[in-house]
Amino acid sequence: MSRPDRRVIAGVAGLGAVGILIGGAFAGLLGEAVNDWSGAVSAFDTYMLRVTRFTLWQAALSTLLSVVPALLVARALARHPHFAGRALILRLFALPLALPAIVAALGILALLGRAGLFADVLTAVTGTRWQGIYGLSGILVAHVFFNLPLATRLFLHALETVPTDQRRLAAQLGMGARASFRFVEWPVLRAALPGVAGLVFMLCVTSFTIVLTLGGGPRATTLEVAIYQALRFDFDPARAVALTGAQIVLTAIVVALLMRLGANMAGDANLPVASRAPAVAGRAERILNSTVMLVALLFVAGPLAAIVISGLQADLARLAADPAVHAATATSLVLALLAGLLCVLLSLSLTMARRAMELKRPRNAAPSLLERMLDTGAGFVLVVPPIVVGAGWFMLLRQTGQVFAIAPVMVVTVNAVMAMPFAIRALRPAYDAASARHEKLCASLGISGINRFRLVDWPSIRRPLCTALAFAMALSLGDLGVIALFGSDAVQTLPYLLLARMGSYRTADAAGLALFLGIICLMLMMLVDRTRSRT
Repeated sequence: MSRPDRRVIAGVAGLGAVGILIGGAFAGLLGEAVNDWSGAVSAFDTYMLRVTRFTLWQAALSTLLSVVPALLVARALARHPHFAGRALILRLFALPLALPAIVAALGILALLGRAGLFADVLTAVTGTRWQGIYGLSGILVAHVFFNLPLATRLFLHALETVPTDQRRLAAQLGMGARASFRFVEWPVLRAALPGVAGLVFMLCVTSFTIVLTLGGGPRATTLEVAIYQALRFDFDPARAVALTGAQIVLTAIVVALLMRLGANMAGDANLPVASRAPAVAGRAERILNSTVMLVALLFVAGPLAAIVISGLQADLARLAADPAVHAATATSLVLALLAGLLCVLLSLSLTMARRAMELKRPRNAAPSLLERMLDTGAGFVLVVPPIVVGAGWFMLLRQTGQVFAIAPVMVVTVNAVMAMPFAIRALRPAYDAASARHEKLCASLGISGINRFRLVDWPSIRRPLCTALAFAMALSLGDLGVIALFGSDAVQTLPYLLLARMGSYRTADAAGLALFLGIICLMLMMLVDRTRSRT
């Protein structure tokens, strides 16, 4: 009887850890529902209907306002592949993907808030004192800030798959901008449109930090924010269970539709900054495309510039000497590093186990259930948003009286698991390619275990592993979902401290902290780009 492959054992252990995290959350929710089932049932009232309707409405509007302009911007970039500012625009459009949501929200408020840079102008235009961009309008602006660059880059990627021969043929036939769009560009955009729109819609449905920061009250509350409010402010576990059930059902439906449409759940939008396809545009089209790109550039650059300006106006020296800031920074970095390491460990174990089972499977045999779970298991965590996992464990642990003491463990584990789909996307191609090159040689030489990993696998996966680690750390650094439930005066991260300073109307301090947090996350993402460019 052959000895089981240790890679498979490690993968099963990693899959079991993910199952325990998700299963524990569901156990907490089900336990609370059983204890107070009448309260959970009665929570399906007009309030839940209103919150669910607003969740879908803001997501639909955000998707429309993000995707339609993104089509225009992507086409403008594709039609002008060699102009000097193209690389700058693409790099600028990558920055919102690296910024924590709460930092971007501060940037938008610095522009359009009650005391923002444009407050006086907006007061003069409206004729009444500008009260700030809160509620639905603030949520929409923030979502478009994040999702317009993402959708643009995804659409541009689709346009760059158009064969160069087709573009040359269109030019030789004298096709103008309209004919070129109809016969060359629109077919690929139409194929990408459902997946991109579905992905943006999913991101907006599960948005927590933006709605919490800019929602502005009960009239602009989504399901995730309502769960947080039910646990931390109202302490109504029965209502939280009902809201969580509604959120899970809604998210599962959206994810199922996304998979049916073939959407990329990881949202990888990395692009080269130079296009291979030649394009010829007339004067009128050049003016129109330049206007489109300039407006998009100003829309994205405005909040980024406001973050820097408002942050520099804060008393940075005092913040740098504040013990609370020191503690929050140290806590954030330690938790982010632990979350990143755990994420990489789990992702690598699943990747190696899946590959080992694939190699042992007969050529024409169908994958086993375990192999399919190792292949797609990490992706299922996207069905359960972090606030839902946190809510389930909050209810499970509240009987012990150790809810807030367990905060570091919850932040690390939830953030690690939620970053796994992105980490696996970075690790799997490199590991599978290395395995295809070296598997037979390792078997013939008897190299296995730690020696194989050290001598064979590590040189091939070192850079993608560092990319996955940095990305997972950046996601964890900017997270507010889990720490918003489990955070306390004893355990504070930078986003939690930033939110607390905002809540106490210390906006200058919040701006300084936002600048500090943004710089840390951007440095991590620069490390991601650097390691990826060397791969």
